Amino acid sequence: MTVTAAVEDARPLGNALSANRLPKWAPAAVAAGSIALGCGIGAVAGLESHLQWGLISALLFLLISYLLSAQVEGRRQAKDRFATSIVWVAFILAVVPLVALTVYTIQQGIGVVNGDFLSHSMKGVLQSGPGGGIYHALLGTLQQVGLATAMAAPIGLLTAVYLVEYGRGGLAKAVTFFVDVMTGIPSIVAGLFILSLWNIALGFSYSGFSGSLALAILMMPVVVRSTEEMLKLVPNELREASYALGVPRWKTILRIVLPTAVGGITTGVMLAVARITGETAPVMMLVFGADVINSNPFDGPQQSLPMYIWMQYSQVNNDFGYARAWGAALVLIAFVMGLNLIARGIARWRSPKGGH
Repeated sequence: MTVTAAVEDARPLGNALSANRLPKWAPAAVAAGSIALGCGIGAVAGLESHLQWGLISALLFLLISYLLSAQVEGRRQAKDRFATSIVWVAFILAVVPLVALTVYTIQQGIGVVNGDFLSHSMKGVLQSGPGGGIYHALLGTLQQVGLATAMAAPIGLLTAVYLVEYGRGGLAKAVTFFVDVMTGIPSIVAGLFILSLWNIALGFSYSGFSGSLALAILMMPVVVRSTEEMLKLVPNELREASYALGVPRWKTILRIVLPTAVGGITTGVMLAVARITGETAPVMMLVFGADVINSNPFDGPQQSLPMYIWMQYSQVNNDFGYARAWGAALVLIAFVMGLNLIARGIARWRSPKGGH
């Protein structure tokens, strides 16, 4: 009898917890109504910018969602829905500009990108005339980014290994502090540093390698931070098991720790490469740019995709230059997107869930 009475007393409570809930389609309906109402308000008010219409719709969505939830579900649940709605609105506000930028770049550049555009340079081509391509800029970007990666990746990897496996005391704190500072250094500062040291003090001329030095400075802190976090995720039990078998520390790091974290380390390096690929200021100061193919990054000015885009778009009232600039921008975005996809694929391939 006591158990039965307890069950009967619990039924009203269960009904109360499950009652007064908005249906699952309510957020979508509120979003559709908010968009329609926001567009109507923007049209009546004479607002020409669709961005203003979107902001009005977002505010209406937050307000209507809270009021409707408070009326049906109560204030406590309304606050939860309001917080969730803010997250969704912030997500949309972040995604819309990215999608719009990508779509607009594709629309402007897809008509230019073809085999000739990818396999020809600007040698003998008038800046105000048709023709020309980005082969020399694409070659320069690949070489400069490759050299920067060859310099920054090993140094960043070894620095991260020191901080995680050996770093103790004041030196490790100092290294960590300077890595944090370098993370926020503007690219123009790195370019000025290499210009003062490499070109002016040591007397070297403009070259792709000069730009690679500046790009390596920008890339190193990203590699250090990402590698450091990946090494920290390696369980200490693996290290202790290796030490228990008499394996020295350096061999444990080389044979156990690094192979375990290789997926995350590779992802961090690829993301760092994507971060420096679009840098313009160091290239403008140190590489100088050229209209011809220069396959030697150690001798003479060399072109790159960011510099090429700036040079073509700087031509005032030049439709051909604008078209080439948008075509190069599309190739650059595709290159960076490809690097990010490769990084994602490596991370998924080497993740523990994949059985590796």
